[in-house]
Amino acid sequence: MARTLNLGIVAHVDAGKTSLTERLLFDAGVIDRIGSVDEGTTQTDAGDLERRRGITIRSAVVSFGIGTGADAVTVNLIDTPGHPDFIAEVERVLGVLDGAVLVLSAVEGVQAQTRVLMRTLRRLRIPTLLFVNKIDRTGADVDRVLDDVARRLTPTAVAMATVRDGEVLPQGPSDAAFTARLAEVLAEHDDALLAAYVDGALPYGRLRRELVAQVARAQVYPVFAGSAITGAGVESLTSGIAQLLPAPEGDPDGPLSGTVFKIERGPAGEKVAYARLFSGTVRVRDRLEPGGKVTALAAVDGGRPVPRPAVTAGQIATLRGLPDIRVGDPIGTPRPGTVARHFAPPTLETVVVPSTPADGGALHAALTLLAEQDPLIDLRRDGREIAVSLYGEVQKEVVQATLAEEFGLDVAFRGSTTICVERVDGVGAAVEVMKVEPNPFLATVGLRVEPGPEGSGTVFRLGVELGSMPYAFFVAVEETVRETLQQGLRGWHVLDCTVTMTHSGYAPRQSHAHATFDKSMSSTARDFRHLTPLVLMNALQQAGTTVHEPVHRFHLEVPADTYGAVLPALSRLRAVPQAPLPHGTDYLLDGLLPAASVHELEQLLPALTRGEGVLESEFDHYEPVTGPVPRRPRTDDDPLHRKDYLLRVERRVRSLP
Repeated sequence: MARTLNLGIVAHVDAGKTSLTERLLFDAGVIDRIGSVDEGTTQTDAGDLERRRGITIRSAVVSFGIGTGADAVTVNLIDTPGHPDFIAEVERVLGVLDGAVLVLSAVEGVQAQTRVLMRTLRRLRIPTLLFVNKIDRTGADVDRVLDDVARRLTPTAVAMATVRDGEVLPQGPSDAAFTARLAEVLAEHDDALLAAYVDGALPYGRLRRELVAQVARAQVYPVFAGSAITGAGVESLTSGIAQLLPAPEGDPDGPLSGTVFKIERGPAGEKVAYARLFSGTVRVRDRLEPGGKVTALAAVDGGRPVPRPAVTAGQIATLRGLPDIRVGDPIGTPRPGTVARHFAPPTLETVVVPSTPADGGALHAALTLLAEQDPLIDLRRDGREIAVSLYGEVQKEVVQATLAEEFGLDVAFRGSTTICVERVDGVGAAVEVMKVEPNPFLATVGLRVEPGPEGSGTVFRLGVELGSMPYAFFVAVEETVRETLQQGLRGWHVLDCTVTMTHSGYAPRQSHAHATFDKSMSSTARDFRHLTPLVLMNALQQAGTTVHEPVHRFHLEVPADTYGAVLPALSRLRAVPQAPLPHGTDYLLDGLLPAASVHELEQLLPALTRGEGVLESEFDHYEPVTGPVPRRPRTDDDPLHRKDYLLRVERRVRSLP
């Protein structure tokens, strides 16, 4: 039986990864004609918007085979977006990969998104091959790109081919320079290999076996070169995929374990979940959590999902019949060591305004569906206004076009604003006891809030006995704490804090004589859910919070004679640059820049540098806001204003049947 390899194709936008996908499918016989990105005829960019714009917006899965017999490998290939505005789509794919191919352009070389992706692939230890594409283009320089890879991506890259006059020449055991370079890189991670190398007793067979082992451990990165358009060098890459990347064998009889990485809507509006299975087998009519029974199954085969009665470990399945499933949900037992987020969160927010005010309800419903496919949209509703989180302006254009084409909604956007966060300054505590004014709820809740280590998230702890009240009430408090901290004292998400429950109490289930259960005499989870925000915000006010804004790390390349014009602009935009480094006729400049200023710098740079300046930026950290402290409109019942909060809660409770 063929091994199954789940492979991701990742790249900076326009490096040619979708064209490479087309070439791999064509060479494998899955398609009989290579599609064109420019003409909108590719297999994986199936959406109308993707075809028209010539970019990948949603990840797509196709399958093809390499080799025959015992050496056969079935490759589930996932084509991902290259534009940084759609990095969330790439993030969801990384957790289900066995290996990756990072595509670079032989003309542009290492670009901003290339560096972000490679850094992430290395951190997650995903076995990766590099492919230098577009060697047939004017300006292609593979040697320059290889130097760039070693300097800016990884020093353990090994060129597996040379390019001479547009021809790709695979490297092999007869090439002394290649074997020496390979031995040198591999020996850095293996002392025994180093000793054999020094003694001159290192046969190529051993080098090859060690190369496979170190690629699997994400220690060494083979580099191939070629052209997806002409097909040059792609055969060597295909062999490298089959021979160098690991294809783990999951246990089909083991416990069910998988991850949902993509959600689509079927023709009838039903949810279709794409899941990678790491272990076990899922069958039609199986009941899965989150609640739902699988009504239909398919396994990706060739260019489309093919119905199956069961899908086993290693495969990518599409599942129907799970209305509550979301991107990131586990199928069966969660995989150990799963990383919740690999990339920075979006740092921009914009309000979506329907051209026709009566379309407000339809707009909210449409954006809710889009948020199922992309959870980082983070839909927020403040009264009649609807806001979404974004990575950039291109993503805004895509959301606008999607709403028009798929939902018939004409919308506009207000200017993008920066998403800040709040951090806790000190320690604060509050408590409210039931049947003691001003607490109107049959619940006692005491909470202490204190800052936690950076990156720790919200930690909830019990400072009371677990048996002091029903477990469901503790769950209600913890869930409400996490929900309430989405909006701090100034409306921003509160990061990295520890909340300890210091007091608890409840009224046991009671009833009048010979009567049924009386809610007015007994505590319910609702009492705890309504009281907790009041107690938590009182504690948070005692502790205090500071609003932090996102800061990007930037890398700027500008002609040396324009540096004098660029520097004042950086100063005005509150950038903190390091000393410039000469690089030929250019200056290289690194530094920090508030996220709020990145878009303005992108707009100013062409005029300041005669169109020759190149800017790379990525989220780095949060730091306290200087100047006026920004506030974010609240979308909850506003527990900071007790009287109004209680009126809203009471009105909503009375409206319940």
